[in-house]
Amino acid sequence: MKNEYLNIYNNLIKLTRNKNLYYGLKNDDTFSDRLVILLLHLGFFFKTYKGSLSKEDAQNLFDFIIRQIELSIREIGYGDVSVNKKMKDYVNLFYSILEKIENWDIFDRSKKTKLLGDLMNIKENNVLFIEYFDSYSHYLLKNPLKNFTKDIIEFKF
Repeated sequence: MKNEYLNIYNNLIKLTRNKNLYYGLKNDDTFSDRLVILLLHLGFFFKTYKGSLSKEDAQNLFDFIIRQIELSIREIGYGDVSVNKKMKDYVNLFYSILEKIENWDIFDRSKKTKLLGDLMNIKENNVLFIEYFDSYSHYLLKNPLKNFTKDIIEFKF
């Protein structure tokens, strides 16, 4: 199962590396911006597939991804105390994202803009992120979980 978690993680990273997403930011992208976008992808992933994953598998996947993020933060050069503080902040941010996107499908455009604006430093009235995450959410609904566990996917949405 660990290989499946790695494939899911790599697919989420591939989505996060979409350069078009970063044109909508006010400033140059930072590690923190990339991490917020990764957590958004992960949030939509869990929102969509929560019925397809057992609680144990969902927890194991979450733990695996959090460990990968922690390793990335350590590779940047943060010390143990900083890593622990940052990880606590990122985990809390993720839970906040999960809560906020739970009703994404029924939100109107202004509510989605505010939600994303609160999470990221995006340009005003930028619909790129809304359209992107709407498309991503629709893509997840149309594709089974198994697609994410097999290999790196070529995304077309």
